[in-house]
Amino acid sequence: MTALVRYQTALLVRSQRWLAPVLLYVAFLGVGVRPGQPVLDSLGYAAAGLLPVTAWLVQICVNQEPPAGRTVVAAAVGGQPRAHLAALLAPLGCAGLLAAAVTALVLLISEPSDTRHTVRVPLPAAGLAGLLAAVCCVLLGAAVGALCTRPVLHRRGWSLAATLVAVLLALVTSGSPAKYAVTGLVTGSLNGTVHVPVLPLAGAAAVAVAAAALACRLTSVRG
Repeated sequence: MTALVRYQTALLVRSQRWLAPVLLYVAFLGVGVRPGQPVLDSLGYAAAGLLPVTAWLVQICVNQEPPAGRTVVAAAVGGQPRAHLAALLAPLGCAGLLAAAVTALVLLISEPSDTRHTVRVPLPAAGLAGLLAAVCCVLLGAAVGALCTRPVLHRRGWSLAATLVAVLLALVTSGSPAKYAVTGLVTGSLNGTVHVPVLPLAGAAAVAVAAAALACRLTSVRG
């Protein structure tokens, strides 16, 4: 599996298709994250943007091989589910690295205070909460990407529409782990309180595992 993930990651990097979602995310950060802003607000903003980026990266990686290439890889590793799982894990790992880098950057440039700049926010606790919220959004983004492309949805138009709707719902629907994690950061910034999103992270992990299991199972039936 390690070799498969490295193979899928190399394909993703060399294809340069990751540039579009990553550059759009950089532009998104440039609009909403500025030096001197309250750290929790900036962490919440940065985490939310990772959800659509991860979904996009997953769809790129799942569809980057031609059908003949996927067949050869599946035959070499013992089945399509293992090959498809590697195609899901590779962008998940890349998005996780992006989440860690962005969280560190936000901690460096943001002011450790509440929204009114009157209460000091402890950076270690803020960094942990921000990183867990970012990982939560990455996991949900991976789930959206897995469920809105091959083998669940094959038509590109339906895949794009479903991805946009699913990303929006994941960010605004009550009960969504991503919304809970991001909202916890933003509301905590009002009074300088750090809410570490442990339960949302567990929920996002469960959703991601279920989505990956379903997608991998369907590869044996729908390809």
